Amino acid sequence: MSGTSLDGVDAVLVDLSQSSPQLLASHFLAFDAALRAELLALHTPRDNELHISQVIANQLARLYAVTIPPLLEHCRFNPQQIIAIGCHGQTIRHCPEHGYTLQIGNASLLAELTDISVVSDFRSRDIAAGGQGAPLVPSFHDHILRHSDIHRVILNIGGISNVTNLSPTAPTSGFDCGPGNLLMDAWCERHLGTPYDKDGAWAATGKILPQLLALMLAEPYFALPPPKSSGRDLFNMDWLHNKLNGAERAQDVQATLLELSCVSIAQSIEQHCAGAREIYLCGGGAHNQTLRNRLSALLPNCVIAVTDSLGVQGDYLEAIAFAWLAQQTILGKRSNLPLVTGAAHACVLGAIHHA
Repeated sequence: MSGTSLDGVDAVLVDLSQSSPQLLASHFLAFDAALRAELLALHTPRDNELHISQVIANQLARLYAVTIPPLLEHCRFNPQQIIAIGCHGQTIRHCPEHGYTLQIGNASLLAELTDISVVSDFRSRDIAAGGQGAPLVPSFHDHILRHSDIHRVILNIGGISNVTNLSPTAPTSGFDCGPGNLLMDAWCERHLGTPYDKDGAWAATGKILPQLLALMLAEPYFALPPPKSSGRDLFNMDWLHNKLNGAERAQDVQATLLELSCVSIAQSIEQHCAGAREIYLCGGGAHNQTLRNRLSALLPNCVIAVTDSLGVQGDYLEAIAFAWLAQQTILGKRSNLPLVTGAAHACVLGAIHHA
């Protein structure tokens, strides 16, 4: 899995033979600055972008392939013992309103390099059925984290934040709330030269700017009813700069961006997950203590913890989910949730590239 945060590749080796997934090994490989810059640039139109995107897709495939041997060596497996690699690929455009989403990574090359079958392109089939193609992970949350009596919400705070509503009295639902870390990370990198604001320490030194917050919360996306999904196509630095007057202190903008993430999450849960008693965090934002403290203040009636307390490592939950989604593809099982994505019907997701 390599996601909206553009930090690198999360790779996991998962045993799915039991009712609960068993994480056997994990490995993280960071993107270098040049690759990250190229991927970020591909989110907006540029000259010769088709050629550039395919060259980078090959580069990503080789990078993904590098993560496989450490996993196999850790468990003393060989490629023939692995049923499949589930590879999400790197999203560079997500435009369900135009009927497409684009994740690059050259799955055919990845199969060639690893001698393991690869399942990829998970989102397109859902979009073909009229859905958003995202989020897809709620079906996995439903499979492993649902409680028969307790109303839970699973909150993934990656580049974009999204919720899965696991009510014991209703079908599973879920959607993207809005920006999670991506605007905070970009602002932090621009002003501090670091990829993210560790523990939200810099944001904690600033003051929330009410007028800026109101301008950002006026974005029509926040008022849309689910199903809905978003990404860098909407929430990007141009979006932010169009709301700044240029006189703001950098740390105050960071504090306001953190508040934007928290308020949009809290409003989403209050409006669409009413009655939730437990919220379990995963993704990089789960490590931001300032953000967690603010969420606790905004949602005082909910117990807030991390998915690790349920036996699933939050840092690798999304990668584990795409292993499970790949298994569903191999088995020919439908794995999208139409209530989540808005698709007309459930579908078998993904394309298989045999070794």
